[in-house]
Amino acid sequence: MRPRTLDEVVGQGHLLADGTALRTAIESGTPHSMVLFGPPGTGKTTLARLVARAADHAFEELSAVQAGRPEVREVMARAEERRRGGLGTVFFLDEIHRFNKAQQDALLPAVEEGLVVLIGATTENPYFEVNSALLSRVRVYELRALTEDDVEVLLRRALEEGACGHIQVGDDVVAFFSKRSGGDARTALNALEIACETAGRTQARTVSLEDAEDALQKKAVLYDKAGDMHYDYISAWIKSTRGSDPDASLYYLAAMLEGGEDARYIVRRMIILASEDIGNADPQALPIAVAAAAAVEHIGLPEAQFTLAQTAIYLSLAPKSNAAKRAILDARAFVSEHGAAIPPGPLRSAAYPAAKKLGRGQGYDNPQNHPAHVNDQEHMPEGLEGVRFYAPDAAERENAERLERIRRARGR
Repeated sequence: MRPRTLDEVVGQGHLLADGTALRTAIESGTPHSMVLFGPPGTGKTTLARLVARAADHAFEELSAVQAGRPEVREVMARAEERRRGGLGTVFFLDEIHRFNKAQQDALLPAVEEGLVVLIGATTENPYFEVNSALLSRVRVYELRALTEDDVEVLLRRALEEGACGHIQVGDDVVAFFSKRSGGDARTALNALEIACETAGRTQARTVSLEDAEDALQKKAVLYDKAGDMHYDYISAWIKSTRGSDPDASLYYLAAMLEGGEDARYIVRRMIILASEDIGNADPQALPIAVAAAAAVEHIGLPEAQFTLAQTAIYLSLAPKSNAAKRAILDARAFVSEHGAAIPPGPLRSAAYPAAKKLGRGQGYDNPQNHPAHVNDQEHMPEGLEGVRFYAPDAAERENAERLERIRRARGR
């Protein structure tokens, strides 16, 4: 099922779109040395083979896990022999990060003089694992994990090619493999093959979901990102976290992640909860939730699961208060019913020409000029002096005490 042309490659549109450097190099048959960096099963070996085929070069492949300098020297010797005959060589070195510095340095002369087109593949960040001398002579391309839709395309293509023979594979099985393979095409295709073989040995005509679970060694999670499950699980997570139950919070978080829920959706709900249900009972909840959102964007899944778990635990254990929520809802309801009254003249803006002639801003008493930065000037519109919206609850004792002191100092 390995793609034979660029048009058959699924995913990696950011690298293979028309006009990109990598696609142009492949299509023109003028390859350059490179390091392909990305998760397993995203097409690193496939791209290396396509580079060799398009350039009409011989393809040499080694794994740095098993090979050493003697094997590399043999590859270079064969490449030298081919060069004398006018044929180029693409040297694909899988797991290049497993080579130590001396082994990587041994590749430099061949790359520099063009004896081989080196294509290194790694799941580790090459800027940490590959030495700078070699990096300066190659281009680094980052491959991304395939989406569920990408994996489904590959699985359906395999079925159309007769991968399972006469055995039927239902949409539920294809969806299961697509969601649960973690964006790894190799894992999904291998699991499909095993499931079909299992069904064949048992004389079954179809691959069951149980066969699929056994093949992938993962349980099917009943979760529909576009249906009731999407709303039920996030609702359960919110209510468990609001209820200060970290175990239930983590359980529903895990269920959503296992079901393929978008981490950005989850963390948006965390930010909302931080203000709606915790508020000023723990003012750190909001910046922590916002930091979690930034982490999700920067690192993504699967690593962001640790950030989400940390945040879920923090939000669960934080003291709860919905005073901020009640205050803004009450204030909006009041304005909606009574309209928005004009602010007192001293509080209105005097920032534009002639504003002072209209009395705007005159008589404003800046509280910064008073002890404790508090004065007795009225801030509410005329007739609304006694209206109150914010009522700190028991979890906001410090705020309640401070507000009481301020109102007393202001004669309110």
